[in-house]
Amino acid sequence: MSSITTKDGTHIYYKDWGKGQPIVFSHGWPLSADAWEGQMLFLANNGYRCIAHDRRGHGRSSQPSFGNDMDTYADDLAELIEHLDLTNAVLVGHSTGGGEVTRYLKRHGSTRVTKAVLVGAVPPTMLKSATNPNGVPMDVFDGIRAGVLGDRSQFFKDLTVPFFGFNREGVTVCPGFQDGFWFQSMQCGLIGAYECIKQFSETDFTEDLTLIDVPTLIVHGDDDQIVPIEITAITAAKLVKDATLLIYKGGSHGIPYTDKDKLNIDLLDFIAR
Repeated sequence: MSSITTKDGTHIYYKDWGKGQPIVFSHGWPLSADAWEGQMLFLANNGYRCIAHDRRGHGRSSQPSFGNDMDTYADDLAELIEHLDLTNAVLVGHSTGGGEVTRYLKRHGSTRVTKAVLVGAVPPTMLKSATNPNGVPMDVFDGIRAGVLGDRSQFFKDLTVPFFGFNREGVTVCPGFQDGFWFQSMQCGLIGAYECIKQFSETDFTEDLTLIDVPTLIVHGDDDQIVPIEITAITAAKLVKDATLLIYKGGSHGIPYTDKDKLNIDLLDFIAR
């Protein structure tokens, strides 16, 4: 397997498909690089080099009891990009991965980056607070923590229903999507899964978004039950200087799966501009 070893000794797995301008994908919690395969194959077949890694604690990467925080996630991404000596790269992040991309651009700048894409992403901030009164209450995230600690296998199975919008009238349930989500989630180590909850729920990316200096595509479903669009994409699009917002009507949090073909074309159009 292809991997790098970071400065703190953590092994980060990655897959690297195709040739051409690099597109680097950051996945959501608690998944892995496999979550992006539908986009990677399409874009690789259209002349791009597609790279996706498993975040530390997730998938086939190491499961350390340290560094499970957003700054380190971003630094791991930077080490991967530098190891592969990527330039003119497009960074694409889904959900927590959108936070990782945003934090990378704040900590490491855009010297190696030409564009960014945030899909169903958590920035600017999820948690309800005095400055984010419409955010998600802490007890919701405490419930996620309890589910992960109690019976994470069943919790991940249950999570597939709102994740893909399978609880909406008229939506066809796809057991394959659910099985794939569960399989990836169970590869995530318990400590990594648990500690990442704080990172995607409590990190404030407001300043990070204002510092992004590359064209940015923001894609979000208006029926995202996991990462509400009003407190994330709608707000993020106002904070990023050069942002294009695409709203998928009826779109769930799992649009890389449920709206794969549409997302693939939108990504190709944006990257090729």
